[in-house]
Amino acid sequence: MSAKSINSRLPPEVNRILYVRNLPFKITSEELYQIFGKYGAVYQIRLGERGRDTKGTAFVVYEDIYDAKRAVDHLSGFNVGGRYLVVMYYQPAKFERRANAEEKKKELEELRRQVKAKKQQLANNANQTE
Repeated sequence: MSAKSINSRLPPEVNRILYVRNLPFKITSEELYQIFGKYGAVYQIRLGERGRDTKGTAFVVYEDIYDAKRAVDHLSGFNVGGRYLVVMYYQPAKFERRANAEEKKKELEELRRQVKAKKQQLANNANQTE
């Protein structure tokens, strides 16, 4: 009996899109297809860019949700190039919250920089009038 023929319910976070972290920086898409293709038909792989914060990460999209689940079950903690993979289900809401938090942090840093510059300007003006 295959996993598909059993009428089992999957947890709500399970989906076809996997987010993979802690990849060796020099890994290629072809190598990822070899690793993840062992667990089912891979629809798409997107590697993070080398010069950005996304290096060492990838999105792997399976054609079937059960194949994605098998890949997570077998590849989390799998050693590739001396690094242990972190394989998770992609959760858009979590990524959006993280992006919003980073955006707010940048806004706060900019406001702090502006306040510091204004304080410096006021201090300089006060010193000139004395």
